[in-house]
Amino acid sequence: LDNLFDGRPIPRFWFLETVARIPYFSYTSMLHLYESFGWWRAPELRKVHAAEEWNELHHLLIMEALGGNLRWSDRFFGYHAALVYYWLLILVYLGSPRIAYQFMELLESHAVDTYGTFVRTNRERLARLPPPRVATSYYAAGDMYFFDEFQMRAPGSRRPPCDNLLDVFSNICQDEAEHVKTMRACQDYALVGRMVVSPHLGDSLPIEEAAKRALWDEWAAEVNLPNDPNCVLEPSDEL
Repeated sequence: LDNLFDGRPIPRFWFLETVARIPYFSYTSMLHLYESFGWWRAPELRKVHAAEEWNELHHLLIMEALGGNLRWSDRFFGYHAALVYYWLLILVYLGSPRIAYQFMELLESHAVDTYGTFVRTNRERLARLPPPRVATSYYAAGDMYFFDEFQMRAPGSRRPPCDNLLDVFSNICQDEAEHVKTMRACQDYALVGRMVVSPHLGDSLPIEEAAKRALWDEWAAEVNLPNDPNCVLEPSDEL
């Protein structure tokens, strides 16, 4: 990559973001397969992966807005690399979800280093340039639900600025760092079963669960006839 994209950082970022979306497609495909066969159901994990892919998509759109995909050769290389990577991770996930998540952690860690170096080297120039519209829409004006969904922090606690290109690339770098944390959490899930859930999913108190169970039992007692389990309620019956 250093030789292919020497002196062309934006096309390099476009290539990285094209490939970075693919693992989430692979993970979701395998989770759908497991659920379809009745082997394993993980809706919260699929939801988090969808939010991660949505984030990477907007990184890709930002790079396209900056002209990162203008060369036919770059597009050819990027799309074919993505296709190969998709099927590679399908096979890896089939054998070991933990290793598949570890692959993505390494890729995201590389992205953090790459974006961080670019920001430090070009800070003054980036601060003078306006952000593309798609970046403003995603970070400042859009629905932030999916943005919060892949964060390893409380919803609404991260609202980054988006006033110039320096903010944009700093935000992307921070996004990639969040992906690294999420991939580590997914490895723990695959290894020891520690659940990865949406940050929007609040913890229910035991007293709330007990109250819900009591209401459910009360409703069940009303609709079920204890002396005749085979009875079918007629429309005229009063509950």
